[in-house]
Amino acid sequence: MSTSEQAQLLVDRVDGVVTLTLNRPDQFNALTEELLAQLQSSLDVLAQDADLRCVVLAAAGRAFCAGHDLKQMRAASDHDYYVRLFARCGRVMQSLVALPVPVIAKVHGMATAAGCQLVASCDLAIAADTAKFAVSGINVGLFCSTPAVALSRNVPAKKAFEMLMTGRFISSSEAVDNGLINQAVAPGQLDATVAALVQTICAKSPVAVRTGKAMYYRQRSMGLADAYDYAGGVMAQNMMAQDVAEGIDAFTQKRPPVWKGC
Repeated sequence: MSTSEQAQLLVDRVDGVVTLTLNRPDQFNALTEELLAQLQSSLDVLAQDADLRCVVLAAAGRAFCAGHDLKQMRAASDHDYYVRLFARCGRVMQSLVALPVPVIAKVHGMATAAGCQLVASCDLAIAADTAKFAVSGINVGLFCSTPAVALSRNVPAKKAFEMLMTGRFISSSEAVDNGLINQAVAPGQLDATVAALVQTICAKSPVAVRTGKAMYYRQRSMGLADAYDYAGGVMAQNMMAQDVAEGIDAFTQKRPPVWKGC
C-alpha cells in the first residue's frame, strides 16, 4: 500500500501501526463511492496482515467526515444504486469492527451522519474538544438508518434516538458522556494522546489483543450463560499461548515481558 496525494484515502505505515487518512479536505471528507471502495480495499488487505498491531482512522482538513457525498447521491435516482451504496458503506463499517486489531478514530472538526457512523464503528475514539457530532440526515428528510445501527451500539437508547430524531450536534464532552468517544482533549494534544494510546496497545501481547477484540464483539450478541461458556473456552485457549507463559513469568520475576506473538 502506498501514499498518493491524489488518492481519496492516504495510507501510512510505521512498523505495525497503519494510519488511514480520509483525504477530501475541501469536501469535508464526504464519503464518495470511490472513497468507500478505497477504504474497503485497504481494510481487506489489513485484515490479512499478521504483523498489524493497530489502525488509526484520521482525516485531512477542517473536518473528520461530513457523511455521504450528497451531490453524488442526488445525481443518482435509481433505487438499486442506493441499495448498493448503503450496502457498500455497511460493509466498510463492519470491516472496521471485524479487523483483528483495535481501530482508533482520531476526530477533529465535525463528524456527521455516516461520518459519525465511522466514529461509532471504531473500537476507540479520541477527539479534539472542539469536535462536534451529529446524525443529521433527518434535517434533509432522510433518517440516518444505517448510522443508527452503529450509534445505538455505542450510545444509550434514548440519547441515540434523540440524536437521530433531532439531528442536533452534540459537543465532544457530551459525546464522552454518551459513550460515543473515549476522551476529548485540546486540539494541540490530539496527536500525542492518540500516539500514547497506540503505544499502550502495541506494548501488549499481540495474541492477547487479537484474541480479546474477536472475543469481545462475539460475546456481546450472546445471552449471559452462553457468553460465559464461550469466554471460558477462549480464555482456556489463550492460556496455551507462549505469550501467556512469558507474561506470567515476567510478572513473577519482576521484569518486562518479551512478547513472541504466539
